[in-house]
Amino acid sequence: MANTLSLLLLLLLLHGHFLPATVQICDLVGQSALPVLSAERDINIGAIFSIHRNALLRLYPFTSKPEPTTCVRLNLREFKFAQTFIFAIEEINNNTQLLPGVTLGYKIYDACNAISPTLVSGMALINGYENTLSDTSCSQPPAVQAIVGESSSSPTTALAALVGPFNIPVISHFATCACLSNRKRYPSFFRTIPSDYYQSRALAQLVKHFGWTWVGTVRSRSDYGNNGITAFEDAAKQEGICIEYSEAILRTDPQEQFRKTVEVIKKGTSKVVVAFISFGDFAPLVKVIAENNITGLQWVGSESWITSRNLAETKEYSFLSGAVGFAIVNAKLVGLKEFLVNVHPDQEPKNKLLKEFWETAFQCSFSNSDSALCTGSEKLGELKNEYTDVSELRIEHKAYAAVYAVAHTLHNVFKDVKAPNNSKRELPTPQKVLQYMRNLSFTIKTGENIFFDASGDPVARYDLVNWQTAEDGSLQFKHVGIYDSSLPSKQRLQVNQEIMLWAGKSGLLPLSVCTESCLPGTRKAVQKGRPVCCYDCIPCAEGEISNSTDSSDCFSCDLEYWSNEKKDRCILKVVEFLSYAEIMGIILCIVSFIGLLLTVMVTCLFYLHKETPIVRANNSELSFLLLFSLSLCFLCSLTFIGRPTQWSCMLRHTAFGITFILCISCVLGKTIVVLMAFRATLPGSNVMKWFGPLQQRLSVVSLTLVQVIVCLLWLTLSPPYPYMNLSYYREKIILECNLGSAFGFWAVLGYTGLLSTLCFVLAFLARKLPDNFNEAKFITFSMLIFCAVWLTFIPAYVSSPGKYTVAVEIFAILVSSFGLLFCIFAPKCYIILLKPEKNTKKQMMGKL
Repeated sequence: MANTLSLLLLLLLLHGHFLPATVQICDLVGQSALPVLSAERDINIGAIFSIHRNALLRLYPFTSKPEPTTCVRLNLREFKFAQTFIFAIEEINNNTQLLPGVTLGYKIYDACNAISPTLVSGMALINGYENTLSDTSCSQPPAVQAIVGESSSSPTTALAALVGPFNIPVISHFATCACLSNRKRYPSFFRTIPSDYYQSRALAQLVKHFGWTWVGTVRSRSDYGNNGITAFEDAAKQEGICIEYSEAILRTDPQEQFRKTVEVIKKGTSKVVVAFISFGDFAPLVKVIAENNITGLQWVGSESWITSRNLAETKEYSFLSGAVGFAIVNAKLVGLKEFLVNVHPDQEPKNKLLKEFWETAFQCSFSNSDSALCTGSEKLGELKNEYTDVSELRIEHKAYAAVYAVAHTLHNVFKDVKAPNNSKRELPTPQKVLQYMRNLSFTIKTGENIFFDASGDPVARYDLVNWQTAEDGSLQFKHVGIYDSSLPSKQRLQVNQEIMLWAGKSGLLPLSVCTESCLPGTRKAVQKGRPVCCYDCIPCAEGEISNSTDSSDCFSCDLEYWSNEKKDRCILKVVEFLSYAEIMGIILCIVSFIGLLLTVMVTCLFYLHKETPIVRANNSELSFLLLFSLSLCFLCSLTFIGRPTQWSCMLRHTAFGITFILCISCVLGKTIVVLMAFRATLPGSNVMKWFGPLQQRLSVVSLTLVQVIVCLLWLTLSPPYPYMNLSYYREKIILECNLGSAFGFWAVLGYTGLLSTLCFVLAFLARKLPDNFNEAKFITFSMLIFCAVWLTFIPAYVSSPGKYTVAVEIFAILVSSFGLLFCIFAPKCYIILLKPEKNTKKQMMGKL
């Protein structure tokens, strides 16, 4: 193979060497492609439009040269683009301020909505369409200074890649694929229509604005649809939007593929469908949707089809009512209407395209007798179709702007590079045109400022349109908002939602979510294996809240706060302490006052009978002192009730400790008196002189003073203080008295227990003394009750929560106080009141 190729190259060199220079020619390989519309002048601009919808596919046997591509189904919309292109050129040629002394020509090719004819057209615009070149270098300047087109993204990417190495500017009026912004791959590409990079993000913001988080998508299986929906999905993910399904179709797909796509849409649970799809691909899809009677869906469209009159004026497609989407900003081109309706086949009798246009517009034929014959006298001005309608010139305006961009670029080139006097102006090089176009900035008569950024893109501005039913029943495109990428991010999207209509001609905003919003007080928990928009609403735990809709997490309240019942707000925790207002506090107060009243009554009774033997029998001073201390014990229990303060905390434990020691000291004194009294009856005993009244008083004072000293040390070194216990309960605060020094508290309690035990032992030893005089057995019972209560108190005190700790302590004080009162004084009161005959000295000494 290599030898054969070398031989061919050698023969070619020899052929060129032996032929004279005047004979050397360059032949065009393949067939020349001719423009469908052209007018050559000083400077020519190329254009490629998909004037026909399809190119007939053929199988080539590779045994002969293939026939030229045959295109079918003329597209009135694209033909209108071509005529707008010509209108702009003629307008420029009539403008003495722009390109003075220079006339623009044009060469328009038909790409037939396919990539292969687009490439052939691009090569023809680069090379020209002469079959031979007599130039010895076999080279010539490009046939055009710039190329406008193509309308679709996929053919445009191929065209831009082909033309890029030759530095010929390509300006598209309708190719929106974000991929074309890649300057490394497409260095000479520009466009007057915004990139889908912005439209995709605008659509995502729009969907988020309406609160739709669960949508389906349908796209064209082309660069336009694939890149557009990919950018939309990326932006939607950032906005928290989930895609239920993503279907791709192409106009050439079999009907079975369209039915499968429709079935997916029908089974979907989302109520919103984002259709990033070209008009040519969308038309067959909506036809199948209409056949399946699928209604109630909210359609969100891209600029390719959202302002299509063909769809809007078809009654079978009324289910599209309420559709919303972004469209290129509309504009009015003065004089275009007259130019369009003046197109006539007689202008170029040999031009087949003009005749085909006429036949398509009027549904007639110049040659076929089977259909209505075209006379040529038909009036385009009387037609109402996509071609003659100038109310929606969104894309036409971009084709118009593209021509003016080329003209202004050439104008700037010629202005800076002036030709010598009386010399013919030379054509600028492609590199020069490309350089000037990159720095272009001008304003066309519609008021729009045209300039290109570093990627060759203009500023993205869109109209937000809403399909609404007019009074005559037709659908109209209602302007309901804008999107402007030049504004700050939060101001780019502006929507007038009050005037919008939705799917089914409803005024209510449709809801499209996978899961209903989680209310405040709950959090989202993503369902396993499903998108993040599908979740369960889990109530917040106790002490946690969520105060916003669709919260991902619950937040813990501060230490002093707790969640309310709905768990949507933190409220101050309930502060718990044993108060006088609650039932438990009231009952304990009543019991305390009953104890105090009984003690006072006993004291009065004893005072009235203080001269009787039973009162005087065992040191009446100690009895009255004991009754006084018991009164204090009943009263000190009240210090445990109510809101703890610094003073009440210090008072309650010290008062309790001192009053009880005073009680126990008195009881201990009475017990020792009993023992000493019987010791004194023994012959030769003088023990009573060692424990007389004075010694008894001193013992009580001494024993009590020890407790006072302990309490003073406790209060001085580490006193009790009010403390908010936040750890025991999570939902409430326990306001209690912290002991300060636990050692001080247990020292007070231990000393009380020590004296109680000693008293109990002595009373137990004296229990068998003569009955009439002996109260030791009653002291024994009282101490037994006292010790039992306080031994039980310790574990109960440690384990009881909150205010019940205080209640247990009060209960222990009251029970032990009542035990002392009843066991020691009840028998004597019984004798004084009911058995006065026994209240005699003889009776008291009866068993001596």
